[in-house]
Amino acid sequence: MAFKAIDILGISLLQDYSKMFKDAGLDIELVVNPCSLQATEQEIITAAKDADAVIAQASYQAMTRKVLTSLKKCRLITSVGIGYENLDVNTATELGIMAANVPDANIEDVSDHTMGLILACTRRIVHLNNAVKKGLWTSVASPHMIGEIWPHLSRLRGQTLGLIAFGKIPRALAPKAKGFGLRIIVCDPYLSPDIIRKFDVEQVDMDQLLRESDIVSIHTPLTPETKHILGLKELKKMKPTACLINTARGGVVDPRALYTALTKGYIDMAAFDVTEPEPIPADSPLLKLDNFIVTAHSAGLSPQSLTEMQRRPGEEIIRVVKGGWPVGLINPEVKVKYRKKWALV
Repeated sequence: MAFKAIDILGISLLQDYSKMFKDAGLDIELVVNPCSLQATEQEIITAAKDADAVIAQASYQAMTRKVLTSLKKCRLITSVGIGYENLDVNTATELGIMAANVPDANIEDVSDHTMGLILACTRRIVHLNNAVKKGLWTSVASPHMIGEIWPHLSRLRGQTLGLIAFGKIPRALAPKAKGFGLRIIVCDPYLSPDIIRKFDVEQVDMDQLLRESDIVSIHTPLTPETKHILGLKELKKMKPTACLINTARGGVVDPRALYTALTKGYIDMAAFDVTEPEPIPADSPLLKLDNFIVTAHSAGLSPQSLTEMQRRPGEEIIRVVKGGWPVGLINPEVKVKYRKKWALV
């Protein structure tokens, strides 16, 4: 009987998985049952119930305990992209289901975008562009530029960049930021001394990072432990001249606290690629603020990264059918249970 891969995202409409499977000489049946990103548990169960492998977007699609326990044949959940906050990894492990993501497809893109947001804040690039388009650049040194924008421009060299978490993306960002002369401090309790030495960064606790940073950039995944770890109490610890950058997950920051911090002058600017919720509501008060920039969860996107994200799930399925382990395996502790459940040596 053919190994059945069910695509509930529809990504195989962009990437020819059937050809990949055929070229690999494997008997893999591809079924496309697209569900929306907001699909209910029952909709996902109905679409994926006969799958040996499910291709999903686990940042949004609800791969919950109820869903996973209903997928009786499932060996693999492979998610497009890095995030998987809506995938119950513990339940997958308990059930002997491998969970995989694409952890490295857009590292360069997100780190580039983060650097761009840092420059947008410190050099007021968006403000300058908007002022010119509104006709406020009326002379070489117009009153609006002199009074409203130029006093807020700052030089990066010598400033301190604080990184909350120091995984693959901030590690790619660090040398780019150092090229601008930034001092880099990091808060990540899981760092080894070897990583600290290799990247020549300083490890600090969260309080010190918030107090000392001119720019704070968030890179932690969204988990129950990181939900709203930056609330009003934390934002008030930052410098009033500081910028807050978020290219990780919107839920790490309390949006109400962010609005208060930006309007009360607790911080100077914020530039977010991600929001809570997504998309950001059109009536969000944050959108009325000149000192808030938002870029529509686009940091990880480029033709190169999209090609990689679209191709990888098919490659992971091929590895599994051949008896291997996914490159992007999220739950390596599943291996013992997986072998036992599927009678593998």
